[in-house]
Amino acid sequence: MDAIRLAGPADAAACASIYAPAVTDSPASFELAPPPPDEMAARIAGVQTWAPWLVLERDGGVVGYAYAARHRERPAYQWAVDVTVYVAPWHHGAGVGRALYGALLPLLVRQGFYTAHAGITLPNAGSVALHERCGFTPVGVYPAVGYKHGAWHDVGWWRLALRAPAAEPAPPVPLPALRAAPDWDPRLDG
Repeated sequence: MDAIRLAGPADAAACASIYAPAVTDSPASFELAPPPPDEMAARIAGVQTWAPWLVLERDGGVVGYAYAARHRERPAYQWAVDVTVYVAPWHHGAGVGRALYGALLPLLVRQGFYTAHAGITLPNAGSVALHERCGFTPVGVYPAVGYKHGAWHDVGWWRLALRAPAAEPAPPVPLPALRAAPDWDPRLDG
């Protein structure tokens, strides 16, 4: 039975292990060295001051994670997020990414975000297919924007409207406030 919940410090090593091949073996991430578990724990804690970082457990272990990041720092961007999902290689194509987005995106709607964006190093047919199955549409490509593993790489951008634009949007609700709401699903706390 799969369980999706908020990540905690104890998940940092699993998340770091899942992420490492995207750093070392492919251009999927533009980082050049995989972060160690303590750095991953700091990233999880930093994200969760305002947005969810979710993990999916299967057969007693974390096999994937997804989270939202600020699209940009300037205040006018506060209603937009970048989202990402990473899945352990032995679970690719097994519904982990779709399940994680199926839990993450509704939380972002509840928080009051308006758009989610995903940057995908190209080519990456699996990631493109996942995002398009989840409703994302392509909006453009940054050609030759990153150099890694001896080559220049394009990054495609996909967008998902989470809600219709409002004339006077309220600021998004930070994750801690959302967790304090009476209708918060306690299963997400693990």
